[in-house]
Amino acid sequence: MRYVLIPGAGGTAWYWSRVVRLLEAAGHQAIAVDLPGDDKTKGIHEYADLVVRAADGADDVVLVAQSLGGFTAPLVCERMDVRELVFVNAMIPVPGETAGEWWDHVDATAAAVRAAEVGGYSRDFDLATYFLHDVPAGLAAEGEPYQRPEADVAFAQTCDYSAWPAVPIRVLSGADDRFFPFELQQRVAGERLGIQADALPGGHLIALANPDGVTRYLLTS
Repeated sequence: MRYVLIPGAGGTAWYWSRVVRLLEAAGHQAIAVDLPGDDKTKGIHEYADLVVRAADGADDVVLVAQSLGGFTAPLVCERMDVRELVFVNAMIPVPGETAGEWWDHVDATAAAVRAAEVGGYSRDFDLATYFLHDVPAGLAAEGEPYQRPEADVAFAQTCDYSAWPAVPIRVLSGADDRFFPFELQQRVAGERLGIQADALPGGHLIALANPDGVTRYLLTS
C-alpha cells in the first residue's frame, strides 16, 4: 500500500513525519508531499500537480488530507485513481467552492467560538492555544524551522472537481481540536459526504499529538 499524505496550511511535509515512520515500520510506503505554501503563484491546483507526481502512477494509493489539504484532495482524485480517501481534521469542499468561502459556508468561526466558551479557553486565536495545546513542547520546537505562512492564492482558487470518487471515504476528527471542533467536523461530514466523522484523542495537529492513533486508524480500513 502507498500512503500519500497532504499537509495543511503552510504545506510542510514534516507535519506527517511521525506517521510516515510508523506506516513504513508497518511495511507500507508513505510519502508526505511538501507543498510550496508560501509561494504566491501556487495554490491548490498546483498542489494537486505535486501530489499526483508524488503518487508516481501507483494503483494502490490511500490519499490522506489534513486541514487545508482537503481542498487539494478532490482535485487529485479527478486526475488519478485512489484506493481510499481519508480526511484528517480537514476542510471538506463542495464543487466550485474556494477555501476562503468555506469558513462562512460551514459557519466555522461560530463553531470555534462556541467550543472556546464551553472549553474555557480564549476565543482569540493564537498558535499555542489552538494548535499546540496538546503537542509536546520539544516536538513543537523541532517543527518551528519547517513552518511557513500560507499564501492567499490557495484560499482563492476554486475547487472545481465534479464528484467524489467511488471509493471509501473516511473522516478522522481530533476530539480535542479547537480550530475545527468535533461538532463542526461531524456536521460537515454528514452534510457534505453523508457519513459520520470518527473521533480520536488529539487536537488540530493530531498527527503530531497522537501519531500512534492516527496510524492505527489509517491501517484499519
